[in-house]
Amino acid sequence: MQKYKLRDLINIHNGSDYKHLMHGDIPLYGSGGLMGHVNDFLYDGEAILLPRKGTLDNILYVNGKFWTVDTMYYSTVHSEVDAYYLYYYLSLLDLSHLDSGSALPSMTKSAYYDVEVKLPDYSVQKQISSILSSLDKKIELNNKINQKLESMAKMIYDYWFVQFDFPDANGKPYKSSGGKMVYNKELKREIPEGWEVKKFEDLADIIGGSTPSKAEPNNFSSSAIPWLTPKDLSLNTMNKFISRGAIDVTDAGVRSASLRMLPKGTILLTTRAPVGYMAIARNPVTTNQGFKSFVPKSNLGYTSEYLFYLIKNNMGLIKKNASGSTFKEISGSVIKSLKTVAAPKQIIDEYTKIIKSIFDKQNLLEQENHKLTRLRYWLLPMLMNGQVKVSEAANMVDEALMAAEPSIKYGVEESQ
Repeated sequence: MQKYKLRDLINIHNGSDYKHLMHGDIPLYGSGGLMGHVNDFLYDGEAILLPRKGTLDNILYVNGKFWTVDTMYYSTVHSEVDAYYLYYYLSLLDLSHLDSGSALPSMTKSAYYDVEVKLPDYSVQKQISSILSSLDKKIELNNKINQKLESMAKMIYDYWFVQFDFPDANGKPYKSSGGKMVYNKELKREIPEGWEVKKFEDLADIIGGSTPSKAEPNNFSSSAIPWLTPKDLSLNTMNKFISRGAIDVTDAGVRSASLRMLPKGTILLTTRAPVGYMAIARNPVTTNQGFKSFVPKSNLGYTSEYLFYLIKNNMGLIKKNASGSTFKEISGSVIKSLKTVAAPKQIIDEYTKIIKSIFDKQNLLEQENHKLTRLRYWLLPMLMNGQVKVSEAANMVDEALMAAEPSIKYGVEESQ
């Protein structure tokens, strides 16, 4: 290992204002991460993005065209150091003590330049970055597949239940083929004949959460029942399913707060601070009072696959009925009374048969990514400190990738 100052390895450049730019396909980054896409770039190539103001621990690696705003520096890396390795090395460091800001956390170029790093030989850097990159590429591939599966699932739902072109008795699209539509006074629009207007409470048991007393340590544990807060879902926006939160609650905590155990397949919806995060419970969970959770009335034919998009499709109505001055919230009584058009059981059954395989595949890929991410976070410091040999780490990663769930195509391109 050889010691360096960061000034010996990188050149740091300022970001720039972007208000004059138009929408395009080039990533736009700030200290909070990806902000959008624009039609011009500041740099094209490998770079490490270093926050200047705001979120100081959000160091990013990019390779290609990009633009950074003035809250994010971008740094070009000297040829004798591997950019991907250095990015991961810096992401492990706690740089909070270098904060020069007051109200808003801030970092200067000189503070970054004075950071001391220890690097192995360039060949070792390349080997380690190759190992970490193989994990990242598989995780990225799984995310792309899931995004395409999500688009497919949403398209099918919209086609059947928004455009009302579900297959009729002859297998033809109902509305487009002249299926009978009737005007509904409550919804003020036409719906298919035989479909009904239902309250949300007719479709699912809608259950609020609660918070056990934090003054009683026996209410919480690191290995008990998952207890979710809106923050857990805010950190889970890439995924459709969720299994655990940052905190677990014990049986004593469940009893003390009169919490209801929510079964696998429950649709979790945040209804305060903020309204609108959603996920499907992968296993039995509980929640705090920031949720109204939907347990589908399966005895009436309603499924998680159907209700997930029904709720998402009615998000505008849900948010419109939220109230509050400090923060918006929709009460249990209000959300239970909201009305929507509901399909007959036989239509939902046919839809669920088609869509369930997509949901199952998304769930598997999310769990696979979770395992690969855990392996990466475990390996990262061990490799950087030389506690694990590069050859051993390579074998671990090969085994993890070989054990990964085989990809099911569903018409989705999955080659790397």
